[in-house]
Amino acid sequence: MARVAKANADTPQRILDVAERLVQTRGFNGFSYADIASTLGITKASLHYHFPTKAALGHRLIERYEQRFLEALEAIDRGGADAREKLRRYAAIYTDVLRSNRMCLCGMLASDYATLAKPIKDGVKHFFDRNEQWLVAVLEDGRESGTLRFAGSPDVVARGIVGALEGAMMLARSYGEVARFEAVADRLIAEL
Repeated sequence: MARVAKANADTPQRILDVAERLVQTRGFNGFSYADIASTLGITKASLHYHFPTKAALGHRLIERYEQRFLEALEAIDRGGADAREKLRRYAAIYTDVLRSNRMCLCGMLASDYATLAKPIKDGVKHFFDRNEQWLVAVLEDGRESGTLRFAGSPDVVARGIVGALEGAMMLARSYGEVARFEAVADRLIAEL
């Protein structure tokens, strides 16, 4: 009986795990509840019990993804590296996602942006805002310490970094070559 209770308690996480993989490989509009149900061997009714709508599922996916991403950024900060090394470690997060044959969850959601429910759209923006905020702090620290040099506002440079890395992911995926992404990321960071 305890095993059934644990399996039921794990069901939302298992649903999120499968949905995350599907979004990262197919996009939000590229899967249905039937895909998740068949993968997990559960009913669509069970999915609706945990996530009444696909929009609710998408919103929770973003929250979970952002939380893990922010934890990774906190770990980078705790590592005590200089600003340039922090940027390298930031780009390595993207590289790791690509190596697992996936894309950034919020990057994939952004490609479906016009068709998303407002809470998901808001979540995507929040995720990118938090990334940019972290990058601005790293850039300001790097400029102040002399480890980074760049013209213009750290806000604009941060947006450029996120945009370049997200775009580089898409192109690398198209070619099936993580090395393409790494070359762009290395060049981008070297130019700072």
